[in-house]
Amino acid sequence: MSDEAEAGFVRVRLDLAYDGREFSGWAKQASGRRTVQGEIEDALRTVTRSGDATYELTVAGRTDAGVHARGQVAHVDLPEAVWGEHREKLLKRLAGRLPKDVRIWSLAEAPSGFNARFSAVWRRYAYRVTDNPGGVDPLLRSHVLWHDWPLDVDAMNEAAQLLLGEHDFAAYCRKREGATTIRTLQELSLVRGGDGVITATVRADAFCHNMVRSLIGALLFVGDGHRGPEWPGKVLGAGVRDSAVHVVRPHGLTLEEVGYPADELLAARSKEARNKRTLPSAGCC
Repeated sequence: MSDEAEAGFVRVRLDLAYDGREFSGWAKQASGRRTVQGEIEDALRTVTRSGDATYELTVAGRTDAGVHARGQVAHVDLPEAVWGEHREKLLKRLAGRLPKDVRIWSLAEAPSGFNARFSAVWRRYAYRVTDNPGGVDPLLRSHVLWHDWPLDVDAMNEAAQLLLGEHDFAAYCRKREGATTIRTLQELSLVRGGDGVITATVRADAFCHNMVRSLIGALLFVGDGHRGPEWPGKVLGAGVRDSAVHVVRPHGLTLEEVGYPADELLAARSKEARNKRTLPSAGCC
């Protein structure tokens, strides 16, 4: 996964959005299930008349089945001849070929050192939930979770503050062989809107599998009074999964934005992000 396109290719940045309801996540699957990556790669191959060629996308953050994105970022390396022939009309042609639940908003030649995944310095998600006794607005049902207990947003925010910073989030992640669960949680805050929908903003340098939905599950348990505000922090410190922490359903989750450094810092950030992280030692002896 190079930070530069191979000779004869051009690296192209894609900014895109999708409704995750009918997708089995971002990544292509051997089973042939419908995925966002699969739809876009198929469309690229069709509109550029590239036959059996495969232009593989690299994405900022792989989303699970049912999760939405408003500000996803990916890159693809296209042959110089293909990019030169199609660049002016590629966006419109893709709009005509792609299904209506995925849209590409912009296509542009990426700056040197750009890698959609490794150059990112943060990802920002929103999770939306309502405790309205009558349930969810039918027009929002695919994007808002219904929680059937009243929620104390102040208590949830108090609990959230104890989770900020760099920690090993093993207690809130599904571990993967060889992968670290150390992350820096930069923001975790909740606001109730005038419509009663509570929006949780979750921003970190990166996320491990199920991290956002597990954090929200813990905060909901605080918000409805089943646990005190100190409980999510204690779970974090214990470093092991707690059966009381539920992974909430995916449809309330949306990837809102991905942040990148200035162009001249892209390559350095990509190199840094590839290093396996460890927490500072508690002492020398």
